[in-house]
Amino acid sequence: MKKILTTTLFLLSALVAMSCTPSKQKSAQQAEQAKPQSGDVIVMDKALFLKDIFDYENNEEWKYQGSKPAIIDLYADWCGPCRHVAPIMKELAKEYEGKIVIYKVNVDKEKELAALFNATSIPLFVFIPMEGEPQLFRGAADKATYQKAIDEFLLKKQE
Repeated sequence: MKKILTTTLFLLSALVAMSCTPSKQKSAQQAEQAKPQSGDVIVMDKALFLKDIFDYENNEEWKYQGSKPAIIDLYADWCGPCRHVAPIMKELAKEYEGKIVIYKVNVDKEKELAALFNATSIPLFVFIPMEGEPQLFRGAADKATYQKAIDEFLLKKQE
């Protein structure tokens, strides 16, 4: 009986070890895939905001820290208009790859960032040019409206 218990425990521990190994590999692969690629919409948290956009904890005056103009899409998973605009933002990220950066911030998870921009209604878009103050755009719009704002405000193209 003791030999059977020892063998069973050994087999169980081996099975547990085997079942853990693939999930570790799988989670490492998922983490690698989760890294934003050029032309992707980047999920932003407070730490990324402080590093790449503006360190409001150490500075009072707005100073954009990015290397390209940016859009921040403040959204929530439960918001219908936000879900409608999400594919448009993905398309724009690909179309303007290398020219602008598009971020998205879940207001339910990042309440401090939502409060920073007074996101009382969503979707809320923050258009950040290289020079000057960011501009807020409230509500959902069509792709052409966003393209016009990108071209004329962020990239300062004149027709």
